[in-house]
Amino acid sequence: MSVAGPIRAARETVSGMPRAFWWLWTSTLVNRLGAFVATFMALYLTVDRGYSASYAGLVAALYGLGGVVSSLGAGVMTDRFGRRPTLLLAQSSTALSVALLGFMRDPVAIAAVALLVGAASNASRPAVQAMMADIVRPEDRVRAFSLNYWAINLGFAISSAGAGFIAEFSYLAGFLIEATMTMACAVVVFLKLPESRPAPAGGATAKGEAVGLRTVLRDRRYMGVVGLSFLVALVFQQGAVGLPVAMGAAGFTPADYGLAIAVNGVLIVALQIPVTRFLVRRDPGRMLVASSLLAGYGFGLTAFAGSVGVFALTVCVWTLGEMINAPTQTGLVVRLSPAQGRGRYQGVYSLSWSVAALVAPLMAGFVLDHLGARWLWGLCAAVGTVAALGYGVLMKGLPEEETAVTVAVVEPPEPAEQPKPKSVERVTSEGKAEVP
Repeated sequence: MSVAGPIRAARETVSGMPRAFWWLWTSTLVNRLGAFVATFMALYLTVDRGYSASYAGLVAALYGLGGVVSSLGAGVMTDRFGRRPTLLLAQSSTALSVALLGFMRDPVAIAAVALLVGAASNASRPAVQAMMADIVRPEDRVRAFSLNYWAINLGFAISSAGAGFIAEFSYLAGFLIEATMTMACAVVVFLKLPESRPAPAGGATAKGEAVGLRTVLRDRRYMGVVGLSFLVALVFQQGAVGLPVAMGAAGFTPADYGLAIAVNGVLIVALQIPVTRFLVRRDPGRMLVASSLLAGYGFGLTAFAGSVGVFALTVCVWTLGEMINAPTQTGLVVRLSPAQGRGRYQGVYSLSWSVAALVAPLMAGFVLDHLGARWLWGLCAAVGTVAALGYGVLMKGLPEEETAVTVAVVEPPEPAEQPKPKSVERVTSEGKAEVP
């Protein structure tokens, strides 16, 4: 079988992206390659430090609460102060707080610093997504978000495997390595990424309104999308919270769960690029309907799983929905966002996932304790169906994709004897830079 076809497909998927995108992509990959703490935090608290499982759950909840708090604040900062300053602050703060967490011994101090880590680490999301939307042509955005999502999962797959080995040597080493790699991301941003915030236009939307959080909250179509995103996120979170508990109650070992869930990462790494080619120029509404159904019924089929192999097959179904949903949903958020308010819009979108990360464990625990696993999987199917119907309604009359983006470029000062006006670069739909 010839390899020319897959090679050509991969080349077409990655071609045409600006250099700034690849530096941002590299920063994402390095960040995820060093994401050790989230993987071994529960083991660190219960095995190494001797705390209870309830305390470990409290720390995880505080970490999620930090993300909820920072989502909106980081979105506002992204628009007001710029993408680059927000990224630098978020990544530097994450590096410092993760290192500090490794030295904490008092339970109250651990919980407080975990809250800071959650806030700092989630603060970069609106800035990354807004910067990516700024620097990539509108027609390439789904492809760009797919490549970024692929980097996230590739890095996480490698870091998850390495976290176990590092933990056996030293938990503190894991904290310090993650802090070092996160700081390396900040260095990449500082040295290689220019500010990409759109040129000032009075901070207003096309309708002349100032872009603030009220603008986002009054945008009915957008808030509907955020609500549907929350529902889908509730379903996807069950892969990490409901599935391991249900498999354990059914007599399966942690190794069995690890084997089944590993299919998720393997499929994303192997198939995200081919799926990306399929998604390009597809109707986002139909793709989101399909992804919601795949997610809901993928988890719904778990009710009939009686072996590790069948569990792995159900993971395949909802993973396909995840691969379709992630880049399509993020691209839709950009499409519905005014250029001057991308940070705030992305912040509200990130909030939907942060809140889902808090609610999903509570939902799974209540349903599993009082109703049983089959009810949980049936509820996932119902939620996926509701989300699919919602996307079908909201996507009617979707506004056309923009064809040009105006980006402010920070120029170094010119010599006094040769004064020149500050230039504004405009990236056209053909990807060429024009300087008027």
